[in-house]
Amino acid sequence: MGRERLTRGLLLRLAVLLTAVCVCIHVYLETAWRGAPAAPAPGRPTKPSQSWGRQSRTKQVSAGAEGQDRSIKRRISYVRTLKKDGPARKRDEDREDPSPPCCPPPHPRRKTTRWHIDLEPWASDSHSLEDEAKRFLNYITTPQVSCASLAGVEAAHQGAKGAWAACLDPDYSLAHRIQSKHCRVYSFGLGVDDRSLEHFLTSAGCEVHCFDPSLKQPHLQQDEMWLHRLSVDWRDPNPAIVAQRQYANTKKLATILNDFGHRQVDVLKADMESAEWKILENLILEGVLDSVGQLLLEVHLHWAGFEVGGDDPSVVRYWFSLLKELERANLRLFHVHSDPAKPHLFLHKNVLNASSAYTLSWVNTEWKP
Repeated sequence: MGRERLTRGLLLRLAVLLTAVCVCIHVYLETAWRGAPAAPAPGRPTKPSQSWGRQSRTKQVSAGAEGQDRSIKRRISYVRTLKKDGPARKRDEDREDPSPPCCPPPHPRRKTTRWHIDLEPWASDSHSLEDEAKRFLNYITTPQVSCASLAGVEAAHQGAKGAWAACLDPDYSLAHRIQSKHCRVYSFGLGVDDRSLEHFLTSAGCEVHCFDPSLKQPHLQQDEMWLHRLSVDWRDPNPAIVAQRQYANTKKLATILNDFGHRQVDVLKADMESAEWKILENLILEGVLDSVGQLLLEVHLHWAGFEVGGDDPSVVRYWFSLLKELERANLRLFHVHSDPAKPHLFLHKNVLNASSAYTLSWVNTEWKP
C-alpha cells in the first residue's frame, strides 16, 4: 500500500514536470513566432497571403507584426510600380540621362504629397484688396532673373496673339538641351491659334507635344508636332466616368508624364482659361515642378478662377502664395507680358489699372547646363 502511494506520487510529480516543460516550450515558440521576422531578400518580398495565413491562426497580433505587415505591403506596391513603368522609364532614362546607372536623378519626380498651400502673411493689417493687389501686381511685373536671348518675343512684335517666350541663355539648360537633341515641350491650350513658339522649338529639334481636348483624333502628328486629344487638370477623372466614355480628356500632369513615359519637360506652356490657379496648386502639392525646366503660363485676373473661393483680398493672397511657392521650387520669373487688347479688370474691378491677363515665364535655376 505504501509503495502504491509512493508510485502515484512520483507519477503525479512527473506529469506536473512534463506539463511545465510543455508550457515553457509553447511559450518560447509563441514568443519566437511573434517576434519580427528576418528581412526578405531584395526583390523577393514576403507574399501578403503568407501574413494573412499566419494571422488566421491567432486572435491577437502584436503592434510590431502589424507594422511589419504594412512595411511589406508598401514594398510590394513599390516593386509592382517599377515593373509596370520599368520599360518606359528605362527608355526615357537611356535617352535623357547619359550618367552612369548607379547615380540616381538629382530631382526624382515622385515626392510626398502635400495637402495644402502655406499661405503667405497678409500684405497689411487691414487685409484690404488694394494692399494685396499692389503686392501681387508688383511681384508679377518684376522679373527676378534676366534673359538676353528670348525665343518667341519676335512673334509678339509681329502681331501674334500672345507673347510666349522661352529663355535660350547659355546660363540655363534649354539651349544645351536643344543642342544635344534632348529637348521636350508640352503645350496645353483650348483651341490655341498661336503656336509660333512651338513651331520654332520644333524647327530647333525639340520633341513637341500639343494637348487640346477639342481634337477629333486621340493622337495625330502634324507639322512634325504631336497633337493629343487631352488636357491638363488639377485632378484625375472619375474612373466610373472614364469607363462610360472609353477615354478621359483631362488628367493631372503627373499622370500624363507617367502615361507617356516621360520624366522631364524642358518647356511647359499652358493657357488654361482660368483653370491655371488650381492646376498650379496641384503641381506644387505633388512636387511636379522639379520635372519642369521652364514654365510659361497665362494667368487670368478678371475673376478668382475655377474652384477658388473666398473674398477678394483672400483670393489675391492665395494667388500670391502660389507664386511664392514657385520661388521656393527654384523657379525664377524672367519675362512678363500683358496684352494691351485685354480689358483692365481685376476681380471685376478696375484696380491699379491692372490688365485682366498676363503671360509669365519662369526658368528653373536648378536645371544646370
